[in-house]
Amino acid sequence: MGEGDVRRQAIAEARDWIGTPYLHRASLKGQGADCLGLIRGVWRAVVGPEPQGLPAYAPDWAEATKAEQMAQAAGRHMRTVDLEAIAPGDVLLFRWRAGFPAKHAALLVTPDRMVHAHDGAAVAEVYLAPWWRRRLAFAFAFPGA
Repeated sequence: MGEGDVRRQAIAEARDWIGTPYLHRASLKGQGADCLGLIRGVWRAVVGPEPQGLPAYAPDWAEATKAEQMAQAAGRHMRTVDLEAIAPGDVLLFRWRAGFPAKHAALLVTPDRMVHAHDGAAVAEVYLAPWWRRRLAFAFAFPGA
């Protein structure tokens, strides 16, 4: 599968999750997912089995540890992308606040839109507004993209 194929498949899969209710630690299309669960589901559809087990995590895990655990895990299994070179099909990681680890994930589906799961809402495609762009901390590409 070529780079464009991987990206197109990731985008189509992420969009297929739209409407899935938010559920912390879940990753089941149509049933429930958090932001990481969405990315895990896209990985399974595009790449195959998840490359590592997922430890239990509380909603405030990043604040408690102060470590870039999500970015470190992504970097072990995906290619790092320069933030100025993001492209549709890339995984984006955001910081909620300056000085805190990145703990929110989304998939870029067009140059200015992303699909993500947000606490209290279903998986949705939204505008990558300046508010989100200011919080963008890391970007990664799936293997083969």
